[in-house]
Amino acid sequence: MYHSYSNHKIVSAASFSFSREAYSRFKFGDGAIAEAFGKELFAGFIAAHRELVLSHDSIVLLPSPYTHIPTASCHMAFAFRKAMNDFLYTQHRKALLESRIHRYKTYSADYGNMSREERVKLIATDTYHVDRDFLNNRLCIFIDDVKITGGHEYILRQMIAKEKLAGTFVFLYFAELVNPDIPPTIENELNYYYVQSPAQVIALMNSNGFLFNTRVVKYVLHSHKDQLDEYICKVKKEQLERLAGYAIGNNYHLMDEYQSNLDQIIKYINYGN
Repeated sequence: MYHSYSNHKIVSAASFSFSREAYSRFKFGDGAIAEAFGKELFAGFIAAHRELVLSHDSIVLLPSPYTHIPTASCHMAFAFRKAMNDFLYTQHRKALLESRIHRYKTYSADYGNMSREERVKLIATDTYHVDRDFLNNRLCIFIDDVKITGGHEYILRQMIAKEKLAGTFVFLYFAELVNPDIPPTIENELNYYYVQSPAQVIALMNSNGFLFNTRVVKYVLHSHKDQLDEYICKVKKEQLERLAGYAIGNNYHLMDEYQSNLDQIIKYINYGN
């Protein structure tokens, strides 16, 4: 059995029921907003599906797929998890179980700037894997920040069918594009609404509560030389060390698009120039 829920419906490209600036800051590592979004998503979901949750004794939370670097939506999912566990405690129920969606592709392309056709072509080469025995016959909550074309959900549904998984599956989103006349590139406009230059990213990276995610790491590693120099000069050294560690963990040092900038950052970390 499948269910889908989203807190916000995108019906107009000019008017939104959530803050576009807050959403963009969230996508670039603002931890306070990730926490606020996760709590808000839980409140909306439990109001709509309280009985569904309480009818299951075993519930598994699955954040969006990642390798080593969490996505922005993973940080939102962690806040959702805490809110859900607090609720389950009041109901004398077991806390959420957790599992991972493993994926075997790493993209340098900006997914949010692609058309529906380009997205479908890209994800057609992707492979997802889950622990079948762990998920079988449980309520599984797949959580993500936004649904634009439904491509990732389609792949997950295919995976569920292929694995012959039994259970109840919920696809949960902070926001969902429901107007087919709005092109999928609206996602890119939302992602970069606040971030117009390295200055905004540097401010976020140096702020309290900043949380690294794949978008931030890729954005820095894909920057032009003069912009990279700006990051190296203005971002705290300990943050650059974290960025390098995340990048290596995601095998970005093996990708031509990122190798040179990553080498430059590591050179600065080790030798100071």
